[in-house]
Amino acid sequence: MKWKAHQPYYKILREVTYNEQRTVISNRDMYLYENRITTKYREFPIHTVHDISFRKMGDEEGILYLHTSAGVYPFTVKNDPGTFIQVFKESKALRG
Repeated sequence: MKWKAHQPYYKILREVTYNEQRTVISNRDMYLYENRITTKYREFPIHTVHDISFRKMGDEEGILYLHTSAGVYPFTVKNDPGTFIQVFKESKALRG
């Protein structure tokens, strides 16, 4: 099945060894399908996603929040996810 919308996000991982700390940035992708939203390690059935919101932090970066029946999941994004959110809301409106 082809995805309807795509949103890049990233995860910051800190690796600590006995003598140093490294910061590793992992670029990832979120996909909106007709029946689910997928990330690198999670899959959210669309009927469990109540809303998606965005809070800007700085010029363009911010946090994209998936509001689900299991809780709120934050994802750090580098650009405004307006198109991804709009496609989600239009799809949800069509489903009723």
